[in-house]
This record gives sequence, C-alpha cells and structure tokens, in this order.
Amino acid sequence: MAVITISRELGSAGSTIAERAARTLGYHFVDKRTIAEVLIQYGFVEFDKAYDSAPGFWARFDSRRAEMVDLLDRVIQALARHGDVVILGRGSFAVLAGFADVLNVRIQAPLPVRIERVLEQPEITDPDQAEAILQESDRVRAAFVESFYGVRWDTATAFDVVIGTGKVSPDLAVTWLVEIVKALNERRADGRTSRTIQVDPILAAAVCAVLECQVTH
Repeated sequence: MAVITISRELGSAGSTIAERAARTLGYHFVDKRTIAEVLIQYGFVEFDKAYDSAPGFWARFDSRRAEMVDLLDRVIQALARHGDVVILGRGSFAVLAGFADVLNVRIQAPLPVRIERVLEQPEITDPDQAEAILQESDRVRAAFVESFYGVRWDTATAFDVVIGTGKVSPDLAVTWLVEIVKALNERRADGRTSRTIQVDPILAAAVCAVLECQVTH
C-alpha cells in the first residue's frame, strides 16, 4: 500500500491518528505544511502567503484559487507517486480516487465529543465558541471538496475505511489502519496504481527534497 489519505473532522483526533500511523508504518507524514513547502520548492512562492491570508486560502473561491488547486492536485499526485506516504486532508481522497494502491480513510466523531476536545485548548473556554469553530471548519472543508471535486466531503461511499473516534480510541484506530495496510500489502493491487502517475521531473525532485528522501518507494 503506497498511499494512505486521511480526511478528518476537526476534533476527531484525525491528525494524531495520521501522524501515529505514518510513524508506525515508517511512511512519510504529509500535511498542509509539507504541501506548501513542495509548492515553494517547485517555484510557486505566492502559495504560502495566500495559504495564511485572511479569510484563508482554503475558504476563497476565485480564479486564482482554481489555479492553485490545480497545482495542489499535481503536488498530491507527485507525493503519491513517490510512495509510502500518509497524506492528511487537502481533498487528497478525491484527487487520488480510483487508484488501487491508495487507502482512503475518514476519521469522524459526534459533535459533543469534538466540542470536548476543542475545549481542551487553553484559548477556547466557551462551548458555544467551540461549536461555532467546528461548524465553520466543517463548512469550509465541505465547500472546498464539493466545489472543486464534485463529491461530498462527509459521505462514506468516498472512503475505504470510516472510523468514529467517539467510541474507537486513537490508539485502536492506528492499530486498525496498520493492520489493514499490512494485509493489503500482501495482496496484489488490481487496477490502476499510483505508479502510473506521470510527474514533472522538477516537481518530483521538489518532493524528494522536502521529504528528504531520494527513493521512489
């Protein structure tokens, strides 16, 4: 299994699960910072500024953003082609849909559980504030995926595995994912794989530089 994508709700512990799964498997962990670094290495220096600008790169819908999303897709594909990666968010499950060697995972939790977890942050003390933050996060993520990829962000049919961390602990979720990947690695992938992705050599070199890995897995 060359690639795992993890889509998660804020407050679902999805980021923690993604990092731990990558570490346990010996895979590269890829998040928004990694992707921004690849884009900067590739020459798109404006990306980092747009990414952090208010109201935020991922909440804007304009022609410039469409161009940036096209670049984002190419970076995600290049990371998948490199192999042995866990990609967190950024619509990667939609970008890599249909590849036999990509495991698409969704991590979610009931709203009350997510509110409790957000309230663990010292700067957030009001449950209503926590709920508002979660609702806005869900809205932005859903709008991004649905607008650019035409699929629902929260539909189970887009994923191979859906884990609810209201009842399943992050540790158990990591164990499950590692066991699933090991089982899938033992079988031959039938169909199109990430190895068939064509990548610009300059972009491939940028991926290797950011991941600090010259091996295509």
